[in-house]
Amino acid sequence: MRFWVLFLFMIIFSPLTSVSAEAPIKAVFIRDQQLWLVEGEQESQLTKGRNVSSPKWSYDGRFIAYLDRDDQTYLFVYDTKEKMSYQPYETIQTRDFQWSPVSNQLAYNAGGVLNVTRTKNSRPEGFQNVSLGTGDFVWLPDGKGFIISSQASLRPTGWGPIHLYKVPIDANLDGSKVKPFYTIETNETDLFAINAAYFKWSPDYNWLSFIAIPTASWSADSNTLCVLSKEAAKFQAVGKMLNNADWFKWSPSETKLAYISGEGRFYVEDKKATIADIPISHQQREYTPNGFVDLGIDWFSKDEIIVARAKENKQWDEGPVPIMYTSLYAIDLKTNKQTQITFPKKGEMDRSPQVIGSNITWYRNTTNQDIGDVWIQHGLMGKSKIWLENVAGDPVFFHKK
Repeated sequence: MRFWVLFLFMIIFSPLTSVSAEAPIKAVFIRDQQLWLVEGEQESQLTKGRNVSSPKWSYDGRFIAYLDRDDQTYLFVYDTKEKMSYQPYETIQTRDFQWSPVSNQLAYNAGGVLNVTRTKNSRPEGFQNVSLGTGDFVWLPDGKGFIISSQASLRPTGWGPIHLYKVPIDANLDGSKVKPFYTIETNETDLFAINAAYFKWSPDYNWLSFIAIPTASWSADSNTLCVLSKEAAKFQAVGKMLNNADWFKWSPSETKLAYISGEGRFYVEDKKATIADIPISHQQREYTPNGFVDLGIDWFSKDEIIVARAKENKQWDEGPVPIMYTSLYAIDLKTNKQTQITFPKKGEMDRSPQVIGSNITWYRNTTNQDIGDVWIQHGLMGKSKIWLENVAGDPVFFHKK
């Protein structure tokens, strides 16, 4: 009898794991400008004396690439096996870098030149040129190359089209190896853009989603979410949204996009949680009720999403931009049942919902504070608690592939 009581106690109170005995949640986050690692409840500081931003996990979780922002922005890699940071190449300055989906190889855009790291002693180190004229890029699912965008050129008649190319990883600046993939014809009436960015593959790799971005001032108010089939045979403009890479996400198991639709740089109105079946064959469905805005989104299951929701403020038209005090809601896409699942206190806001396994995390901070706490709960109706304290932004989770 005593054994069974102890066994049940361990199942019920095992920290930050699901009832299916998932491994402890593993993530990196930034505190006091330094990179930290958390596994379950155990935290460890990885860097000292740096100004860290934009951490990203490698394919197998051994490496974490990040930016060190001082007078310049340099690329560093932390090796969790050797417990040390190093620069894969000392003069690398970049803001756009991505790990291969199949290996511990790092690609980065340095001033329009796409490069990949070589491997030395099982670590990404050194570099090899791939292609010039890179606007944004994404790895091909097999890790053998890239889709890259090249920004439109300004002509006497106006802006030209956006060109997408397929580039093998061994192109080595040889233009003859670069193949045209798709040309996005643009105009100021239907689809005005000068670049394509934030590429994301669908779960079956049959579709590529991205945001078509117009010139700077225009892009603050309106951008176009687009999809392109893997063979570039079908292109569709999905809808208008702001220039926010976290505001559109593929379903974990279907070719459906959840995104925050709407135009206007201020969050006070016209921001709707929207679901689009891809390819678009019928009317998209908006789930945000009248009088509210949704300012964050993630999938909980194929039939449920989590949103960060606040009341609209259509009365505001000048002065300081109002703070939108969001809390999290769960939406059943089949029944449209919508349930509030977090309850921040007055002056607090819950934002940036993220689903990891069967757990939900979010970032809670108070008015005019850049530092907040990461909260977590198991399932839609679980008890919530603080997981990470005094954190600067959202954690970045390691998803085992």
